[in-house]
Amino acid sequence: MLPALRLLLTLCGLSILLAACESAPVSGRSQIMLVSENEERQMGLQAYREVLNKEPLSSDAEINALVEKVGRRIAAAAERPPRELWRAPHFRWEFKTVDRNEPNAFCLPGGKIVVYTGILPITRTETGLAVVVAHEVAHALARHGAERMSDQMVASVGATAAAVALSATVSGKSRTYLPAMMAALGAGATVGYLLPMSRAQESEADRIGLVLMALAGYDPREAVGLWERMRAANSGRRQAEWLSTHPADTTRLSDIRRWLPEAMQYYRPR
Repeated sequence: MLPALRLLLTLCGLSILLAACESAPVSGRSQIMLVSENEERQMGLQAYREVLNKEPLSSDAEINALVEKVGRRIAAAAERPPRELWRAPHFRWEFKTVDRNEPNAFCLPGGKIVVYTGILPITRTETGLAVVVAHEVAHALARHGAERMSDQMVASVGATAAAVALSATVSGKSRTYLPAMMAALGAGATVGYLLPMSRAQESEADRIGLVLMALAGYDPREAVGLWERMRAANSGRRQAEWLSTHPADTTRLSDIRRWLPEAMQYYRPR
């Protein structure tokens, strides 16, 4: 490639990446977003429909009502934040409970919240469940899914090529680009860049989640007990932190205690 052309492509790639920079809520961490909000929500809706088609939904009215109650309180807080925290997302919220003995929960882009009954023995209380739901909604507020896909593209082919190729992806001209880039990831990129970024996202969701549950009227101090119970439930199943997509339990608890004063500023008990 001619030096002049290489320079032009590099400048074009950098300009696209700079235009795609955003700041995460609460933390202010800089993010590269190469996926539009509309595309992200469409993928979230598709994944949500797939989950509902294959997973058994709970028929327990009491459990369903609890998940709905907590979900709506967290959603209401997410939609009406103080101006300095984040831009109101205006999601189309939905809340479902899956009857499966698996300690899992997630919030897909667009506000589709799914809680598995297997996590309820760990959450124990309404506030404990609020910790989990707020953490998952925080991922959606910070657009971690779109950021993760953007990171994979950049790590796979480099910033310039990713930015140039993405211009075709976003415009709908290349529907196969993203899966190809995901498949191209190597161990070096995964351990050296993508996993640390994922840990940063998990920690960020903890921090945003504390503020979010406080805004919803749930005591953020209850997060310490919840994550201690989660640590006990995960005992013996964790790998080294540098090879994990989540922070080590001791790191997480230390960070949560450090962020509690920030969250308590927004806490008004109901």
